[in-house]
Amino acid sequence: MEHVPTGIDGLDKMLNDGLPTGRCILVCGGPGSGKTILSMQFLRHGAIQCNESGLYVSLDEDIGQLKEEMAGFGWDLEKLEEKGKLAIVDASPIRHIPKEVKVGDLWVGKRNFSSLSLIEIVKKNVEKINAKRIVIDPITALTLQYPDISERRTAILDLFEALSNLGTTNLITTELRSVTLERKIRAEEFLAHGVIVLHVFMSDKEIVRGIQIEKMRGIAHDDQIRPYKITEKGIEVFSQEKSLIATPITSTLQV
Repeated sequence: MEHVPTGIDGLDKMLNDGLPTGRCILVCGGPGSGKTILSMQFLRHGAIQCNESGLYVSLDEDIGQLKEEMAGFGWDLEKLEEKGKLAIVDASPIRHIPKEVKVGDLWVGKRNFSSLSLIEIVKKNVEKINAKRIVIDPITALTLQYPDISERRTAILDLFEALSNLGTTNLITTELRSVTLERKIRAEEFLAHGVIVLHVFMSDKEIVRGIQIEKMRGIAHDDQIRPYKITEKGIEVFSQEKSLIATPITSTLQV
């Protein structure tokens, strides 16, 4: 299986050279864990080092604020946009559409329209810049519209299948709702080809961070929790060190 380097050396070592090409990988983490930073490093490395254009789709954060935050790492995203190496799209309006939307002669429910709209936004922009890497950040804004587990699974599966059919390598972020290692597994984690978890805890009044590859279909990988830091240059993973987070993980299915 071919690999796509993330540009984060320690993480690529844990993955034995990078993410599996053409797959949908879920990045889970709480607020401030670095999900967006990791995702943008992935896109930026592809654009600069691998000559692979990338698409970033925001379902939550304001695009202007995003660019300002990333500039703090010395990343000029607008320059990459001008070169056609990066497209940043604000898809947050799909959260505010009315209960029903008219498409041609048909009225479509909000949930179905939201899912279809997101897929169409992605396809349109992938074709525009010939993107090879995609980030959707975060998928939580979409999944919260589906309180029914079967509807949620269908919407997520439709999105993942659409992304896989594009032949792109995809990172989809989602928010953890627990600050402990004992947490509930959600539908999107079962449906994704891979799951990377960013753990963040307070220990003796200090922040402790650990990254874990919970699953990655098709490739051998390091499944231990390894320490990582958010530095002035982005995320740095220490793949040869043991994390201070050593408690066994217990997971249950969330319905």
